[in-house]
Amino acid sequence: MSIEANKQVVRRFYEEVLNSGKIEALEELAVTNYQEHDMLPGQGDGLAGLRKRVTMLRTALTPRFELDDVIAEGDRVVVRWTNSGTHVGDFMGAPATGRSFRIAGVDVHRVQDGKMAEHWHVVDQLSMLQQLGLIPSNESVG
Repeated sequence: MSIEANKQVVRRFYEEVLNSGKIEALEELAVTNYQEHDMLPGQGDGLAGLRKRVTMLRTALTPRFELDDVIAEGDRVVVRWTNSGTHVGDFMGAPATGRSFRIAGVDVHRVQDGKMAEHWHVVDQLSMLQQLGLIPSNESVG
């Protein structure tokens, strides 16, 4: 697969699956033995685990990802994104707050034979938890 084809697979994941909720597209976009290196609690391994992760995110947070940068080399695709949404359902044990958030993150995907095979990420979870009112923010301390 070309670098551009790898980038397109990853773009489809954000646009079709995370933003539009077409979870069935994961069958085309990810390998069966998909490896998540930064699992959510209760996620599990493989394609089934990825399906569960996406369902948890979409059900709890109504995510909307903006792709700020998509950079690729070899079998790796790096995405710098901004995610905004609203906490509308239980997420990792926290009941819905109804509050909105906007955070930044970076994902690294390994693409194998035209499908996502591995994923790592760095996400501004502190900012998200503060915006959702789950931990104190700088403004509320002091």
